[in-house]
Amino acid sequence: MAYPKPWCSSYSPLSRAQPQRTPSEMDQNGSFTQEAKSILKCKLSQKRKTLPYREIFEFFIEDFKTYKPLLSSIKNAYEVTLAYQRETIRALEPLRARLVTVKEDCNEKLLAMRAVERHEVSVLKNEKMHLLKLIDKKNEEKVSLQSEVAKLRKNLAEEYLHYLTERDARKILLADLNELRYQREDMSLAQSPGIWGEDPVKLTLALKMTRQDLTRTQMELNTMKANFGDVVPRRDFEMQEKTNKDLQEQLESLQADYDEVCKEHEILLQLHMSTLKERDQFHAELQDIQQTSTPRPDWTKCEGVVAGGTDRWKMLAAGKNSDQLVDVLLEEIGEGLLREKAYFPGLGYGEAIPAFLRFDGIVENKKPTKMEVVNLLQDVWKERLAEEQKEKFADFFFNFLERRFGPSEAMAWAYTIFENIKLFRSNEVMSQFYAVLMGKMKESVYIYQKETIAQLQREMASADSQNEGLLSMENFSSILRSTFPLKKEEQIQELMEAGGWNPNCSNADLFKYQALFKEDEEGQSEPFVQKVWEQYVDEKETYLQELKQELGPEILEVTPGRLREALGTIDPSLDAQTLSTYVSQAFQVPVTELPMEGDNENEQGLKTQLETVMSRLWVSDIRRAGPRTEPEPAI
Repeated sequence: MAYPKPWCSSYSPLSRAQPQRTPSEMDQNGSFTQEAKSILKCKLSQKRKTLPYREIFEFFIEDFKTYKPLLSSIKNAYEVTLAYQRETIRALEPLRARLVTVKEDCNEKLLAMRAVERHEVSVLKNEKMHLLKLIDKKNEEKVSLQSEVAKLRKNLAEEYLHYLTERDARKILLADLNELRYQREDMSLAQSPGIWGEDPVKLTLALKMTRQDLTRTQMELNTMKANFGDVVPRRDFEMQEKTNKDLQEQLESLQADYDEVCKEHEILLQLHMSTLKERDQFHAELQDIQQTSTPRPDWTKCEGVVAGGTDRWKMLAAGKNSDQLVDVLLEEIGEGLLREKAYFPGLGYGEAIPAFLRFDGIVENKKPTKMEVVNLLQDVWKERLAEEQKEKFADFFFNFLERRFGPSEAMAWAYTIFENIKLFRSNEVMSQFYAVLMGKMKESVYIYQKETIAQLQREMASADSQNEGLLSMENFSSILRSTFPLKKEEQIQELMEAGGWNPNCSNADLFKYQALFKEDEEGQSEPFVQKVWEQYVDEKETYLQELKQELGPEILEVTPGRLREALGTIDPSLDAQTLSTYVSQAFQVPVTELPMEGDNENEQGLKTQLETVMSRLWVSDIRRAGPRTEPEPAI
């Protein structure tokens, strides 16, 4: 009996054992990751299990001639379905890695939102306690004023009783005085001999009229007593009325303050209730996420894996977040893998390949230490800064390697240094060299940074009149302000804190300023130099944001004239030469070939996308020349 051919004419164990690699299954060196290896092993095992059944089915198709078309159709249908399912599985595998990344991003956002929520709740609680204390204070003032009003009323009643008593005593005194006067008159009449000689009728009539006047006067007095018995003096009345009016105004003011505080209290209660609801909602979401998401990594497990043990890992992980710890761990892993490589594959001669890496074949890995690479890069910079910059930096770098190691070893050293500086991005010297080498940063940026640090060293050395290496905090502050006249007070404060200043220091305290500019064996600078670089990057970003805002967010393309006008607006202190240099860098044309003002035809020919212009300016050494003058308000 003739045996049928295999189900696929191109099938072989070698081709079956080496499926197509996807980017998600490969690491940096092009080899399979551990998870990808397990998946690949499972796939190969499954294919081996189905292989005998496939071959037996082929035998059935060949032996049963009658059903051969039907069985062949069944086999083809299954093969098509299996191929479709394999393609579907291969297409969905990258989504699994993307899902893990998205889940980690969501966790970080949720933690950030939770931190903001805790801060807001704390602020609201403090504000609530402050308002409650204010309410208690107002209530105490109200009680104090009420007690004062009651005391004044009591004093008023006592004064009223006193005046009534005085009035009654006065009435009695007047009655006694009148009685004494009448008695004295009667006695004088009785003692005068001339009175008895008058007409009795006339005297009787006079007595009668006098008694009528007395009666009338007594009636008027009683009427006055009845009408004005409760009347107080006008001066006392006006004084009491003024006091009452002042107390009434104070009471109304306190009542208005109390009503306002009550309204604010109700608003705070509503806000507190809404905050509690949001907290409960976020807590429920957190519980759901904690149940469904993966746990946070335990970074202490890396202590036994990283070379140097616990002490070195603690030094590497100090002050870093999870993302930075991942970079550190990748550098440590990459360093080990880089040392295991004996050769590097050449990248070829394509146009996208840098000139110093164009080689076809394999090159030797020289395996230098990180300190050796840093020293070599510093030698490159020293030689580059010592000569005139006529050739491109990449060509100069390769020529330097040829002079240092010879033409036969230059390519191997070029690949070795390139792989090292591409890996160790956290190293200051390597990251800056890589940025300049790949065109992500102009040499002028690095040169300006070094010149700024050298100027600071010269200023501090000149201020050290005793040449003892010591400088006072007052001199340190004045040197920073004179070197960086455009920096804000907060930025000067940050630089002083990075230099060792703290609120407990006095202006007369001395410190060793030379320690600010030291570098370790791997080229890492002190926090002061790093802060100067960070502020330079932040200031450049702010400057370009102002430029972009001045150009207009809706602008997609920009001409040299429009860019020149916008730069002059946001930075009026720019001189003509520096302004032309910035425009030349933005449009990648020499200064002499820039169109003159009003030459619209040539300017339209140089029109460039705004994002391209901003990216070119970002890699250049562009900085503010003077303060931006604010427009005068219209009168």
